[in-house]
Amino acid sequence: MRESQIVEAVLFSSDAPLKADEIARADESLDEDRVEAALQELRTLYDETERAWQIEEVAEGYQLLTRPEFATYLERFDTVPRPSRLSGPALETLAIIAYRQPIGRVEIEYIRGVSSSGVIRSLQDRALVEVVGRGEGLGRPLLYGTTKRFLEHFGFASLDDLPRPEELPVVLRDRVPLLEDDDEEETADPNQLELGAEPAGEAEAEDIAASAAEEPVERPEQE
Repeated sequence: MRESQIVEAVLFSSDAPLKADEIARADESLDEDRVEAALQELRTLYDETERAWQIEEVAEGYQLLTRPEFATYLERFDTVPRPSRLSGPALETLAIIAYRQPIGRVEIEYIRGVSSSGVIRSLQDRALVEVVGRGEGLGRPLLYGTTKRFLEHFGFASLDDLPRPEELPVVLRDRVPLLEDDDEEETADPNQLELGAEPAGEAEAEDIAASAAEEPVERPEQE
C-alpha cells in the first residue's frame, strides 16, 4: 500500500485538521517528511484529475475539504453538515478579540459600547474563544483569546491569515489609553488597557468580521 493512500485515508476519516506528525502515527514507515511528500503528491493528483476536494492547511494542520465552487450544490442537502452561523454581535465581539488578544471584557465593552458578558459566554460555549490569562490591573481581570476551533471555523491556517491591520478601520488598527472616567462593572487598572480611538459601530464590526470570515466547506462524504 502506498504512503499517499495511507495519508489520504487518515485525512478522509478525520473530522478535524491533523498535523504532519499526527498523520505519521498511522504507520511505522511514516515520518513528517514522508507525510509532507505524500500530501504534495495528493494535491498534484487532485488538481490534475479535477477532483471535487482538496487538501487545505487549517488550524496549523491539514484537512480534506470540498472545493468552494461546489458549495452551492451541497447547500441543497440537509444531510451535509455545515458550521453554525454567528450573529452580528457575536461576529463583532469575535473580530475584536481576534485582533486585540489577549483582551479583557472592559476593553471589549468600551469598543462595542454595550455590555458583552453574554456574547463572550456564548463564544466560549462554542469553543471559539477561551480565557488565556489575567491582566495586571486591579482585580486581575480575565483576558480572552481565540482558540484552534476559531481557526477551523473560518478556515484559517493561523492567525497570520487574518486581514492585515492596515486594511482595517482605525478602531481595530490604532490603540489609545482607556479613558480614566469610563465606569465598568469589572475592576481593572485603566492604565493596563488600550483600545481604538472610537467605539465600533455594529455594522462596521460586522464588515470587519465578514472580511475575515469565509465559511469552510465540508469534507467529501465517504462512499
